[in-house]
Amino acid sequence: MADLKVTIGKLKLKNPVLTASGTFGYGSEFGDFVDIDSLGGIIIKGTTLEPREGNAYPRMAETSSGMLNAVGLQNKGIDFFINQIYPEIKQYNTNIIVNVSGSEIDDYVAVAEKLNDLDGIPALELNISCPNVKTGGMAFGTSCASAASVTKAVRNASNKTLIVKLSPNVTNIAEIAQAVEDAGADSISLINTLLGMAVDAETRRPVLSTVTGGLSGPCIKPVALRMVWQVSRVVKIPVVGLGGIMNATDAIEFMLAGATAIQVGTANFVDPSVCGKIISGLHDYCSRHHINSITEITGALRY
Repeated sequence: MADLKVTIGKLKLKNPVLTASGTFGYGSEFGDFVDIDSLGGIIIKGTTLEPREGNAYPRMAETSSGMLNAVGLQNKGIDFFINQIYPEIKQYNTNIIVNVSGSEIDDYVAVAEKLNDLDGIPALELNISCPNVKTGGMAFGTSCASAASVTKAVRNASNKTLIVKLSPNVTNIAEIAQAVEDAGADSISLINTLLGMAVDAETRRPVLSTVTGGLSGPCIKPVALRMVWQVSRVVKIPVVGLGGIMNATDAIEFMLAGATAIQVGTANFVDPSVCGKIISGLHDYCSRHHINSITEITGALRY
């Protein structure tokens, strides 16, 4: 059987399959459908310094080959996570990664500092790309200077593996990737959702309360693949690919394009057991192609 282990910074994953933030809760919600310990890691929902109520309803809508969401980083804050959630999930035999977000750089730093003493949290995913909040969020990820500033600040505050999640809603994703690499990121994850909207023709109103929201699912996969390919060619740190991954073949395509690991997001809503199926599919692919280590396919695209 092929070796599926991959490494991101100091983070060692038993396989390259991670769950995307906001689509897998805190992990325990999916315990009846997938063996959490079998995953490369879980990335918990976006966590902020203070509790957030999120946006008004309706804040989700189905689209052709995807979905729109405008949840707005609803969560109970970092202290609630530390006191109530962490004690319940720290026993998992997998990597637990906290997705960190904020409105100001100081917010990101404060959350990172609070996580420093939690041995069961080996990595942070810095969310500078959420399109569903009015301040912070995507604003940090739309310029090299702002992306580098927040990355450097968190890097100075934390010695955990730092993954920076980038926004696709930019002109030049490669430049921003290079900026966060130079600022101290250990890895880059991309892409977050594309900015989109839906309209109800009968009522002539936007479907979402916020008018626009984040588009995810199979419809964004070609854009995500292109950006992973672009970024992996210009940075030396590992790239984590996500965006429309529904099965093992999708995951393999991202790895061939340059990803070291992948995240599964919207597919978890369609099939809560999909991550286990993707891991099995990776083993099958390696067996059929006589691959000893999954790392052999990262960036192995033929031209």
